[in-house]
Amino acid sequence: MEEFPTPPSGLAMHKDFITEEHEAEVINIFDTLDWPERRGRKSLHWGYTFSYKTFGIDEDTPYKPFPDWLVPLLPTTEGRPPDQVCLQHYPPGSGIPPHVDTHSAFDQLYALSLGAPVFIQFRRGDDRVDVDLLPRSMLRMAGDSRLHWTHGIKSRSTDALGDGTVRPRQPRWSLTYRWLREGSTCECGNEKLCDTAQTRIGVEREYRWKQEGDKETDKGVENKPDAVEDDTGSS
Repeated sequence: MEEFPTPPSGLAMHKDFITEEHEAEVINIFDTLDWPERRGRKSLHWGYTFSYKTFGIDEDTPYKPFPDWLVPLLPTTEGRPPDQVCLQHYPPGSGIPPHVDTHSAFDQLYALSLGAPVFIQFRRGDDRVDVDLLPRSMLRMAGDSRLHWTHGIKSRSTDALGDGTVRPRQPRWSLTYRWLREGSTCECGNEKLCDTAQTRIGVEREYRWKQEGDKETDKGVENKPDAVEDDTGSS
């Protein structure tokens, strides 16, 4: 892993984590999987299942062992395998809103990018940092990059490169690896992004099931422009 020399700290990348041949084999396997029937970004889970209602582990879903093809793709730098793996398919033009993965539930994050490249943007206040997620690259988010910066991918059909050229979006897959946080408590103290800190000051967390219910009773209310979606931290 090579650390980035600029903020956010804790961000590192291993380029060419696998070979092009291995990537092609894995993408062929992806095409055989039982994907959900819906448009846009789709996801599958192994290990513990991510809950899109509580943004933590779905305790009602049994642990799903890692398939044989996934084992060689697991990061080995943490001393133990991840507790949860999420595979996402991004059709051209799709993205994911700026968010942080739940602090109390998860520790560090890794993400393996396969298929086409795309820019992921890290945000903290007025600061913006764009990182090009190259095919076959493994990204690690720890420290500040994990806890104090949001990350997201803009929904658009092209990306503008530094030399002025325009790169069309193509199909892309991402494997996100999560490790459960010991004690399910985060001590970072970030009252804007950390659910542990928010609970301590009496801020009620807006779970997605509650947000959906609020929309049904008050359809005229929209999210604030600077709202951060606490979603699955895939990239």
